[in-house]
Amino acid sequence: MLFFTQCFGAVLDLIHLRFQHYKAKRVFSAAGQLVCVVNPTHSLKYAPTRCAAVQASTEQGILPPCHHHEVVHDPQLVPCTCPLFSCPWEGHLEVVVSHLRQTHRINILQGAEIVFLATDMHLPAPTDWIIMHSCLGHQFLLVLRKQEKYEGHPQFFATMMLIGTPTQADNFTYRLELNRNQRRLKWEATPRSILECVDSVISDGDCLVLNTSLAQLFSDNGSLAIGIAITTSKVHSSEAEM
Repeated sequence: MLFFTQCFGAVLDLIHLRFQHYKAKRVFSAAGQLVCVVNPTHSLKYAPTRCAAVQASTEQGILPPCHHHEVVHDPQLVPCTCPLFSCPWEGHLEVVVSHLRQTHRINILQGAEIVFLATDMHLPAPTDWIIMHSCLGHQFLLVLRKQEKYEGHPQFFATMMLIGTPTQADNFTYRLELNRNQRRLKWEATPRSILECVDSVISDGDCLVLNTSLAQLFSDNGSLAIGIAITTSKVHSSEAEM
């Protein structure tokens, strides 16, 4: 009986996944676009990462305490860039992708244009939807976060981070597009480097920001489909149009 129950649950999950995939293809029917169904990760509480703690101390004019017995970190090492957890991992930029895939099980898609389908948008904040996007010889991290910037008023923040240096990030332009019920919303900007921390980008509002009512206009039965396109560009501009 237990075996039957588990198998039946797996079949239902597969049917639900195929249904979500069909809905995304119906919304974004352009040829060549890949669809990635992304399930949410609901964090119990965000723990401050090392970069967030340093940024907060700097803004308050307080430098982190220095002790002679502390180990000096290699400046070429970067902390874990996954915003879901307070992960103590550190490593070189070249192995960040391997860490994200192996440790945090983050999916990766390849292609110039993909569709990011976030499910269960109704879940309470804080909640994250994350994938990696491999394009033009580089890897990008797309983060969609539901977070209460003001108590009782959750918002959705979507941003694209290059897993690379700020100089490399300046060579690209990314576009996030929502299209449903004869409405279109587009955000176009230069991606930020993963070295700059996802938390700070969201705090600054330098990303696509949706309030709950606007997100509902573009959602379909609790799922939000976001078209993603990345191009090479030397022009640094950002826009939001509807």
